[in-house]
Amino acid sequence: MGAAGGPPDSAPPGHGGHAGHAGGAPARGPRGTLQRMDKGRVHRVVAVGSGKGGVGKSSVTVLLASELRRLGRTVGILDADVTGPSIPKLLGVPGPLLDRGEGIEPAVSRAGVPVVSSQFMVEDEQTPVIWRGPLVTRLITQFFGSVQWGTLDYLLIDMPPGTSDVPLTVFQTIPIDGMVFVVTPQELAALIVKKAMNMARDLHVPLLGLVENMSWIACPHCGQRIEPFGPSRVGKVADEYGIPVLARLPIEPWISELGDAGRSDERSSPEITELAAAFERAVTEATKGSMTVL
Repeated sequence: MGAAGGPPDSAPPGHGGHAGHAGGAPARGPRGTLQRMDKGRVHRVVAVGSGKGGVGKSSVTVLLASELRRLGRTVGILDADVTGPSIPKLLGVPGPLLDRGEGIEPAVSRAGVPVVSSQFMVEDEQTPVIWRGPLVTRLITQFFGSVQWGTLDYLLIDMPPGTSDVPLTVFQTIPIDGMVFVVTPQELAALIVKKAMNMARDLHVPLLGLVENMSWIACPHCGQRIEPFGPSRVGKVADEYGIPVLARLPIEPWISELGDAGRSDERSSPEITELAAAFERAVTEATKGSMTVL
């Protein structure tokens, strides 16, 4: 890849529909409309998003994937935050992505979670990816359709902030089974996450539930719960949209420490275990009677 994430050698070559991974580039339907790609052997595809940055969405994605892996599920992560990738750092996965002619091979974490990310395509972790929208969206479709994901119970897509090119591409071309939304207690975070939820709903993507991150902290002396960012608003938002609260995650110093060390997958907590169980219930409920929403 060129300096500063320059095209065109930065994007991996496309491959069409090899056995063992999701199928090729999105096809065009009547009047040029995009058709969703085939899942291959990926059973469930779930996006994790928030609409805004800074709420810990990537950390929640990694903690959820790691907990599902501990439960014996096969899980992969597609890092769709092309210009601000976090997953490789959190998991300590250096890459690279390889292509031996049968599709792109993902990097794999120590716990056995396959990962694809734009971070694996730059010279070092401080090199920016400076691409226009069409190149970014092309890369996202290749990350899904041209990667040898193998058989997965879940593929989690770590979404970027906002409601523009990348979310639109993901919703229109990748067979999403639903989306989990991460929010923090502040009213501003609730306002922005509603934009992402409305976008998903308008594009017929099931809303699986809400995770309130950094919801509370336990006093180190008495154990009492303290709400440093104010009272929780997640229940009100969930009721407004008719979806469940999957978990309220506390502020835990070890999450930051392990993330900085690239070892986010090494530890769990009762709240993360609860999140994984609630997530699986929500996915099962959302996919009853159909494989995906068209």
